[in-house]
Amino acid sequence: MWQIKRKVTIVGLLVLMPLTAFALDFRSIAQPKAVLYDAPSAAATKVLLLNQHYPVEVVVNLGDWLKVRDAQGSLNWVEAKYLSNKRTVLITQNNAEIRQSADATSTLLATVEKDVLLDVADAKPSRGWLKVKHRDGLTGYMLLSSTWGSQ
Repeated sequence: MWQIKRKVTIVGLLVLMPLTAFALDFRSIAQPKAVLYDAPSAAATKVLLLNQHYPVEVVVNLGDWLKVRDAQGSLNWVEAKYLSNKRTVLITQNNAEIRQSADATSTLLATVEKDVLLDVADAKPSRGWLKVKHRDGLTGYMLLSSTWGSQ
């Protein structure tokens, strides 16, 4: 009897969880610098300093404090006021290609080195391609698999 109740409870919890809990929430650092902490408090230990536009994934939202994951997979806390809804991506491989359209045979516009930050021009990937914009104004498409911060 206990096993049946346990299964019902687990299923019940899954049904009650909002569907948005499974959606990825990527944001970027809004200020020139943001301090990340090991706990949701300015009195906690400072762990990391991130530069403006660096993308992070929000995994826990406590209102004024957000637990975020960075591109290396580290989980830390940041004050919500330091984040923007602006979407950016971090390039994860050397010589990532920006193409004129979402097609590997389209005109090559540029190659981008690892760890470069790009703005997301359209947050809806198309067939594995993401529309991005470089700060110099160049806009094009790159493979989603060569970025972090948009999946």
